[in-house]
Amino acid sequence: MGKPTGFIDYLRELPLDRSAQERIKDWQEFHLHLDEAKLREQGARCMDCGIPFCHSGNLLSGMASGCPINNLIPEWNDLVYRGLWREALDRLHKTNNFPEFTGRVCPAPCEGSCVLGLNNPPVTIKNIESSIADRGWDEGWITVEAPAIRTGKKVAVVGSGPAGLSAAAQLNKAGHVVTVFERADRVGGLLMYGIPNMKLDKSLVQRRVDLLSKEGVTFLTNTEVGKHYPSQRLLKEFDAVVLCTGATKPRDLPIEGRDLRGIHFAMEFLQANTKSLLDGRAGSDFISAEGRDVVIIGGGDTGTDCVGTSMRHGCNSLLQVEILPKPPLDRAKDNPWPEWPKVYKMDYGQEEAAAKFGADPRIYLTTAKGFESDDQGRVKAIRLVQIEWKKNEKGQFFPQEMPGTERVHNTQLVLLAMGFLGPDQALLEQLGVERDARSNAKADHGSYGTNLQGVFAAGDARRGQSLVVWAFNEGRGAARECDRYLMGSTNLP
Repeated sequence: MGKPTGFIDYLRELPLDRSAQERIKDWQEFHLHLDEAKLREQGARCMDCGIPFCHSGNLLSGMASGCPINNLIPEWNDLVYRGLWREALDRLHKTNNFPEFTGRVCPAPCEGSCVLGLNNPPVTIKNIESSIADRGWDEGWITVEAPAIRTGKKVAVVGSGPAGLSAAAQLNKAGHVVTVFERADRVGGLLMYGIPNMKLDKSLVQRRVDLLSKEGVTFLTNTEVGKHYPSQRLLKEFDAVVLCTGATKPRDLPIEGRDLRGIHFAMEFLQANTKSLLDGRAGSDFISAEGRDVVIIGGGDTGTDCVGTSMRHGCNSLLQVEILPKPPLDRAKDNPWPEWPKVYKMDYGQEEAAAKFGADPRIYLTTAKGFESDDQGRVKAIRLVQIEWKKNEKGQFFPQEMPGTERVHNTQLVLLAMGFLGPDQALLEQLGVERDARSNAKADHGSYGTNLQGVFAAGDARRGQSLVVWAFNEGRGAARECDRYLMGSTNLP
């Protein structure tokens, strides 16, 4: 550690964001940047804590604690403090194939478990990570590194989201011939179409995809395995298969009026919006929130992205409905460090809604009872009711409606952002892959092998809906075990 008193000398400092009123007028990334001197000061705050929980990557109380891909955070923080940016990038790439992505969209469980965070604001790990990656691209340090030797083994990766891309990158690095199948018209999966452009600029995704292509990875877009490409042909033509199809089956809300027009799953809304931006708005088909009273049901990152997108469309009003209680301002006693801090915060979307409409758009302990129709079969209102959480005879919590709290709220666009139930089942059924009780591909964490020899599963398709960074972890892990299966041993981390 270069500066033993750095965590005492310097306060936590993040770059400013573009003002909310300004940024909702465009689709550009909203984060600004710190200069090098400030970044080095922030790196100096990393305190040589002896046991760096920040890169532990454990699950505590069902949530990530520390970095799931085990980034060597104290090491590259110190290198940044000392001005050794190239060395910091090399250290970052040892564990992370795509730091420019995680530095933007990861919720940073590393910061939640930072030892400094016990009694001070934690180190700005996420911002330093993205700054290292961006400098690597700007300086030309990130270049094509094709493998010197090819093994002759052919591997198919199904899905080009976070897990698929990291698996492909690692398998290609091992010298295998990798083909990635993507059913959409662009590569990237969630990174391309699930996360809005203002949060992750699509040119950054395409830049990394182009690099992987130059390194030897083949991408086949508009190719859905089991539909455009026979699933059994996949097993015959490749020596191994890695399934990284994600958890794309959305959780529905089967209440009165669900079939009315104007009620959509969040991903329908987000994917069509990004595609229309990339294709050009003229003549494009997307769901617009312009001039509408929008209701978003569900919180989390997907709900926030629906808020931010609706704000940029120019919605008339916005309400976000959450069934859980409002989090406390500080950690509760049953949520100790180094668990992920379940505390109240306003993400970028809520900040934008508050700037335009005057308040956080979220209401808590509320659920939907039904939708009302206009005379053309479109949704015109939603019936809401407050709830309280009770325990049943088995000690399980359940929501109970509070009498006299039902109200009607006008809306012409409802977005369901209540999470995902698992992967699409068609391909798994065609291949004969066993499923677990939650309909995910059955494969143990660490080995990633399914019941079919040479077929592996990783990411949300195996573990269910989770963080992007867990998908990167699993893609790398599945690549390692796939390499071991093909070659008898592996040098992949």
